[in-house]
Amino acid sequence: MEKARKDPDSMKARILSEARRVFGRYGYHGATTRIIAKEVGIDVSTLYYHWGEKSDLYEAVISDVTEDLRQQLRIVEKIIHGHPLRQRMAQAIELMTDYLFEHPEIPNLIFFRYFSQTRLEMELDARVPELFVDIARSMGLADDQGLVSVSTKMRVLAMTMANCNFVSGEDFFRSMLDLDRKEYIPLVKETLKFILIPAFAGQ
Repeated sequence: MEKARKDPDSMKARILSEARRVFGRYGYHGATTRIIAKEVGIDVSTLYYHWGEKSDLYEAVISDVTEDLRQQLRIVEKIIHGHPLRQRMAQAIELMTDYLFEHPEIPNLIFFRYFSQTRLEMELDARVPELFVDIARSMGLADDQGLVSVSTKMRVLAMTMANCNFVSGEDFFRSMLDLDRKEYIPLVKETLKFILIPAFAGQ
């Protein structure tokens, strides 16, 4: 995993990158190692040499996606730090919405992994709950000791899932609303701001 992240041109990294896209499109059971290998342009034996079994590659994809999301949140936190809550939220919605639309496999993989039934036994990545705590702290929603209440975590979770739903459901929503992509993404941001900023920062 470290080798793939440090050397994005390596075969290991190329396989990981394509696996993210394929697992993000088809889920664990819909994706196959043959599909991934074909997309990379390699024999499936090369894939197994670099990543082992399909489940090993999938776990690496989840870990890679989670780490990328953590890094993006750190970038956003540096940009919004110190501003009033309304401004922080508006900027965060702009930045995170753009990021997720550029990387739709991230919300797709979250939904596939945690919200769909699967025969693959999976445990919650310990870093995932921390993400919501980090978001709450960056919004100034922690108490004086830096602790975040369960109710606050739920509200942050609802905010995050709203954004992910708009990204994962893009094809369905755009078709339903008869919008092209250039119209849809700004409206997603506008809608999220309309709902979320008053909810957290008041009118």
